[in-house]
Amino acid sequence: MEDDLAIVIPCYNEANRLPVIQFERFLPQNPKIFIFFVNDGSQDKTKEVLGRLKNRFFKQIEILNLSQNQGKANAVLEGITKVLKEQRFHKVAYLDADLATPLEECIRLSHYVTGKIVMTFGSRILKLDNQIKRKWYRFILGRVVATAISKTLKLSIYDSQCGCKIFEIHAAKKVFDRPFISKWLFDVEIFHRMISVYGRSQIQDHLLEVPLKVWVDTPDSRVSPLYFFRLWWDLFKISKKYQS
Repeated sequence: MEDDLAIVIPCYNEANRLPVIQFERFLPQNPKIFIFFVNDGSQDKTKEVLGRLKNRFFKQIEILNLSQNQGKANAVLEGITKVLKEQRFHKVAYLDADLATPLEECIRLSHYVTGKIVMTFGSRILKLDNQIKRKWYRFILGRVVATAISKTLKLSIYDSQCGCKIFEIHAAKKVFDRPFISKWLFDVEIFHRMISVYGRSQIQDHLLEVPLKVWVDTPDSRVSPLYFFRLWWDLFKISKKYQS
């Protein structure tokens, strides 16, 4: 395994908001990092935007074009499955296309994946020494959801839904081996699967929640505000399937 990290980025209609300049600045400075974009059936010019990026950084970018929109969960699953087939990476991560969590933060968190720690994930905890910019109403709704999820998982997790998660490659093989129930709440299933693989009594030895230094709430979220109401049904279905 010569290459350290592959980052999967699901994209749906991102032509007008993909932060292309950030990728252009990041990739030349990090030649051992690879980006796997998953174009999730976009109806705009996302494919063309990604194609131009790949032409510039063809050694560091792969693109998987899905013919139909399948939702974030399946897009991430398809991307990580492609990474696993490469058999040359030590770690794999996924990030949101808007880079609310910057690429540099993903790299920083990936360094914690070592030894017994097989999964790290970002946490949007507001502190004096970080820059977490989040709309107040999203913060409140997010805390309600995160608290409910933590109770369901029976784990003390502050921010299960942050879109930055990094896995040791063998752990990823065990977690991303089948489809998810929910298109958007699949992060919860990931934690349930980690528990089933490593055991509830040992799980805290293998997971690490790391406070982010930078996170910016971007406009034009791909998740409808109405999903807040359906979310509870998804959470119920997930909890019922993974009862332990």
